[in-house]
Amino acid sequence: MKLVLASSNAGKLVELRDLLGATGIELVAQSDLGVEDIEETGSTFVENALLKARHASAVTGLPALADDSGICVDALGGAPGLYSARYSGRHGDNEGNIDKLLAALKDVPDERRGAHFYAVIVALRHAGDPRPIIAEGVWNGRILHRRQGSRGFGYQPVFLDTEHNISAGEIDDALKNRVSHRARALAALRERLPELAR
Repeated sequence: MKLVLASSNAGKLVELRDLLGATGIELVAQSDLGVEDIEETGSTFVENALLKARHASAVTGLPALADDSGICVDALGGAPGLYSARYSGRHGDNEGNIDKLLAALKDVPDERRGAHFYAVIVALRHAGDPRPIIAEGVWNGRILHRRQGSRGFGYQPVFLDTEHNISAGEIDDALKNRVSHRARALAALRERLPELAR
């Protein structure tokens, strides 16, 4: 089965392809099919994922997969949350986003730096699908005081997986593909993939 991934994020495409592994699904980036990103105007992660999936499916005529995710920091009332990718003011500015987050938490002690990554993944059979498949995942941890490691993307170099005591910027792919928010959401989605054929 071929699915269009409603994202132009190269890191996300690699990660999702790895996680879908032997499911028999061919994941094609929307940019490879001439689809541009749509404005994320939803007020929740689920709404944004649905907007992206419906747009990619409508343009390509293919079933679509979309995710929306972000990091929610306890001391900031859940921010940057829905605005994680554009927290610094420019969409996709990973370094600027991290710098702003670290500045906001400059005087916050470790015990108040709790955070979690949240991901929702939506799969649609077609653009007008009234029964989208929706799966969620959470990765708990806390925000470090400085970057550690160069793996991953986004906020991962400043996110400490407190269960394994390693930053997401240092974690190896095998472990990350078991414990990350996106991995957990995809694991839940994989169980429901046969529904796409109905």
